[in-house]
Amino acid sequence: MKTTMINLALAATLASAQPHNHGHGRFHQKRGAASPVENIKRADVVTTVVAATETAYVMGNKVVTPEEAKAGIDKGLFIVVGESTPTFIPPPPALAHAYYQREEDGRHKETSTPSPTPTPSPSPTSASPPPPPKSSSGGGGFSSNGGSGLHADFPDGELPCEWESVEKYGGMAIPWAGIKGFTAVQKVPTFKVGMKIANIITAIKGEGCEDDAFCSYACPAGYVKTQWPEEQGLTGQSVGGLHCLNGKLHLTRPEKKTLCEENAGGLTLKNSLKQGVATCRTDYPGTENMIVPTWADAGSTATLANIKSSGYYTWEGKDTTLQYYINPAGVSVEEACTWDSFTVPQSTGNWAPTNLGVGQSRDGNTYLSIFPNAPTSKAKLNFNIRITGDVTSKCTLEDGEYYTDGVKSPLGCTTAYKEGAKVTVEYY
Repeated sequence: MKTTMINLALAATLASAQPHNHGHGRFHQKRGAASPVENIKRADVVTTVVAATETAYVMGNKVVTPEEAKAGIDKGLFIVVGESTPTFIPPPPALAHAYYQREEDGRHKETSTPSPTPTPSPSPTSASPPPPPKSSSGGGGFSSNGGSGLHADFPDGELPCEWESVEKYGGMAIPWAGIKGFTAVQKVPTFKVGMKIANIITAIKGEGCEDDAFCSYACPAGYVKTQWPEEQGLTGQSVGGLHCLNGKLHLTRPEKKTLCEENAGGLTLKNSLKQGVATCRTDYPGTENMIVPTWADAGSTATLANIKSSGYYTWEGKDTTLQYYINPAGVSVEEACTWDSFTVPQSTGNWAPTNLGVGQSRDGNTYLSIFPNAPTSKAKLNFNIRITGDVTSKCTLEDGEYYTDGVKSPLGCTTAYKEGAKVTVEYY
């Protein structure tokens, strides 16, 4: 029997031992130009063996029972190792093809196709029937005050380090994270301006934003957070959010006055299914947990966030993009938008069947990819996906197979669209 090894670490020591990559429980190593999967192995920290039917938890050389693992994580004694990554860069289509750019006269101008390599994330090992959502909204009560608060300037250094301070200015609470509304809190007791951060302690459930910590937050669907410090982890960890200092919240990018922004835009999610779907974005920069939800009720639409990579977060000088985890229909955000679901562990969260990556490149085009969450997950999505609009190629997922312009693309498919175009990702 094959076994999926999930490595645990003591919560207080995890961050300082953790180099940076987009592993999420598995670690990538570049396998060649033809592959869209770029893997960076994290030495001396964890080894993840991805396989089929059984999950085992390991701390060091000791095997921990699932019951002990769950109890330890719930109490904040353990944390799953594997959150940190540069970013997703859309994979090139498996089938090489030209990228056609429309000219004013309606003809097409052929240009060379960019050939980026991505950092996808892991997936589940086997798909099990998902439980119904916990609520009709699938969100279990998360909300955003939106309105004028979302577009209002945040009063730098004036408000207490509490979730209510963020929510008044557009933040969307994530109660299931257990961090009092925040997506994550990264404690930095040795932080100094202008120096890389050597000691990062990730808050556990029950804790909240506190002095000498960076407190990360989610924004409503279609919006991204604007705040993260210039100083990042010494060994490549990403750090995000507002800085709590002397009991007050401080902007970490003062040139950005609001906490959330639409950024590049142009991307709509359409759910043509009879069940709601949770599409979960990673909290990046930050702990990179896939915890930021975009929930689409059956028959509804939502906005997917998109960024101009050249003006957003850079990892060690490299542009980054956004990465989403597409979960099976019918799973609530509480069970889908989390690293490790104990009720649907084989096909949600870090083990979701399909990833979606998006970002506007420096050439002005947005590159959009869907691809299997391999090798971590063997799960199959219980619906299809198609990307429609003014795009350069047809990119679809049908009955578990990916296609580029109707031709099978086992590694996933990538398409592109110009700035100002309107594109839809449809679940059907």
